[in-house]
Amino acid sequence: MHHDVPVRIGTLLTASGHLFGRVTLDAPDSLNALTMAMVEHIDPQLERWAVDPKVVGVIIDAAGDKAFCAGGDIVGLYRSMQNAGAGNVPADAAAFFAREYRMDYRIHRYPKPVICWATGIVMGGGIGLLAGASHRVATPTSRMAMPEVGIGLYPDVGGSWVLSRMPGHIGMFLGLTGASLNAGDARYVGLATHAVHAGQRGMLLESIAQACWHGDAQADANRIDGLLAMLGDGQELPPSPLREHAARIAGLVDGDDLVQIVTRLRALAEDPDPWLAKAGRAVAGASPTSLALTFATQQRARRMTLAEVFRMEWQASIGCCVHQDFPEGIRALLIDKDKQPRWQPATLDAVTAELVDAHLAPRHGGVHPLADLS
Repeated sequence: MHHDVPVRIGTLLTASGHLFGRVTLDAPDSLNALTMAMVEHIDPQLERWAVDPKVVGVIIDAAGDKAFCAGGDIVGLYRSMQNAGAGNVPADAAAFFAREYRMDYRIHRYPKPVICWATGIVMGGGIGLLAGASHRVATPTSRMAMPEVGIGLYPDVGGSWVLSRMPGHIGMFLGLTGASLNAGDARYVGLATHAVHAGQRGMLLESIAQACWHGDAQADANRIDGLLAMLGDGQELPPSPLREHAARIAGLVDGDDLVQIVTRLRALAEDPDPWLAKAGRAVAGASPTSLALTFATQQRARRMTLAEVFRMEWQASIGCCVHQDFPEGIRALLIDKDKQPRWQPATLDAVTAELVDAHLAPRHGGVHPLADLS
């Protein structure tokens, strides 16, 4: 492995002689955005620790306090699409999504406790690393979101699974608006299992090192719960707009008519509540195709296993690379930065069921790259 990959991998020795694996994303200048090289570094290590009897758990964190991980390497994906040419499957992007989703799936299914220290910005690919961890720690600086519809993608990295299983249609609201969650919101919807102060990372590592572990996943998970509860004792959560507006949100995104739902959400742009107004403006600026794809993937995900969700999302993400809105959204927001994406189709009522199906169509020819996820 290359020494220049911005990931630090090490272990923490504990009082019982057991080890905790530790993965630290270390690209603070890019807000720890995940690259293929980083994923290729992390995933095999997780695989080795899973079967190492000395290792009783894993900690995933990141350098700096500004961001845990702001997402995937979108600009790298854009280059891959440019190289492939319009309408073609970009090989690098296809490989990246497969590799990233495999890692995310591994975390969901991990046989040992995984603590994710999710301070600061956690978006897109960062949510992918967080969502499957057994212990998901938010701090007062946490800002979690899946704002992919704004760049012509949809909430992937298992987002269809996570969002579709949130109570009261909240996940659909979050996917369509890309609304940002604070620590209070994250606890409310179950995206975070614990909330502690950002300054307590050192204390957590110290208490893990000083504790005696069993090598029994359930007993060790309970011990981590105890440590995190102790650290979080008296921690005031910021008020949760999601909780405050939960009943209203459920009404806004109720039903099977996406055009009606989006019309109701866009009307929020005039709402006196600034949080709701921001959500309304975001929907108004989103890719209509992305809104339809978000709706479709969440509806389908409700009836799928996690492995099936990742296989569907891999197809959907490649579909986004092959169609025009994703490259156009990246161009407008991250390359040229004119913030004026030209979405095609430009309105939701012009997005046909055929177009959505075309995004979800299999393009792997032969065996699906995630066929072996069970």
